[in-house]
Amino acid sequence: MLVDFLITTDPAAFHNYDGPKIKYTNEAVSNDHLIIGSCGLLFENSIRGQDTRCFEVNNYTAFFKTENADLPFDLLAASFYLLSRYEEYLPYKKDIYGRYAYENSLAFKENFLHLPLINIWVNHLIKILQNKFGGFTIHPSPFTFLPTYDIDIAFAYKYKGWLRNTGGFIKSPAISRIKVLLGLDKDPFDSYDWLNELHSRNHLQPLYFFLLARNNGSYDKNILPRKKAMWKLVQKHAKNYTIGIHPSWQTGDKPALLKNEKEHLELMSGKTITSSRQHFIRFTLPDGYRLLRDNGIQDDYSMGYGSSNGFRASAASSFYWYDLQKNEPTLLRIHPFCFMDANSFYEQNGSPSEAYNELMQLYSICKEVNGQLITIWHNNFLGTDPQFAGWRSVYEQFILEVKRSTDPIKNNKLY
Repeated sequence: MLVDFLITTDPAAFHNYDGPKIKYTNEAVSNDHLIIGSCGLLFENSIRGQDTRCFEVNNYTAFFKTENADLPFDLLAASFYLLSRYEEYLPYKKDIYGRYAYENSLAFKENFLHLPLINIWVNHLIKILQNKFGGFTIHPSPFTFLPTYDIDIAFAYKYKGWLRNTGGFIKSPAISRIKVLLGLDKDPFDSYDWLNELHSRNHLQPLYFFLLARNNGSYDKNILPRKKAMWKLVQKHAKNYTIGIHPSWQTGDKPALLKNEKEHLELMSGKTITSSRQHFIRFTLPDGYRLLRDNGIQDDYSMGYGSSNGFRASAASSFYWYDLQKNEPTLLRIHPFCFMDANSFYEQNGSPSEAYNELMQLYSICKEVNGQLITIWHNNFLGTDPQFAGWRSVYEQFILEVKRSTDPIKNNKLY
């Protein structure tokens, strides 16, 4: 949302300003300005457990209750708590992958994980300002949709070498593998041409993340970056789209590997890489984001859960990461996602039609609050593997629905 503003601690300057004013204080309500009461969190320098007992405001959840203000809660502190991921700096139980489990979050416990709650609060604040100050106007940002893709396993059979393919055939015999290796069929994970056509037809500018682990492991199974086929795939996408690094699982154990993987992607693509998303959404705060920042990453797309869809930071808009431990702002911009195909398939055991319904619900709420909807899909879900039958058509149906209800050429709302 676009509005000019000025922050001051000068009482005289505040008093003399002739226009809409917001005071962050516990003073009594005034007709001259809007009051947001303070719970004290933003004036603290330590990290400690907070009283986040929730209650309802205008049919939505709120916490950090305050008295005698134009809002019944400290919107600034509550937003900071969620955006900074304050709760992830407190002791918590990790999931099986060593990550912050979504079940720990206030959003899950209080049933607002499916909502961009901060966007909803801000929209309500705007209505209060407009009611209090008749001449107040604001220009809302348009809804945007950003499709993103993680290339974890570029091909099911091709370019893996006879040793890996032989082992795979023994483990799971399939005539389809033989046909692909003999050049009789297309690799079932090769959805790249189909995606290119989909993007072109619907005026989409997607973002691709490539996993480039130097060695394969239990969770890093992509084509090795030294393979000519992987170079061609990266170069093809770098020519037409924005690409980013998909730091391997191994970087979580050996952080120094990130520099090598990023530099390798830059060499392959001929581009400076400034965007990333963690493989398996494996990161912890603050170390994970500090590592990205120290390696030249400016935009990260990992803010979401790797085991449940929803809004991890309760926001459908990008924001700058605040290093809570150092108590300082940073220039690392965070772009939260709210839907990942793998969550629907593996974690929620959803069918393609159930995933479509979930997608449409997330789309509707993001559009309603003029937010950004970021989705994650994998090339293997959008190929021809029978295991993922129906997922490609669901994705195309969703794209067509988004296109139908927006005007990408006139309003530039799809990207």
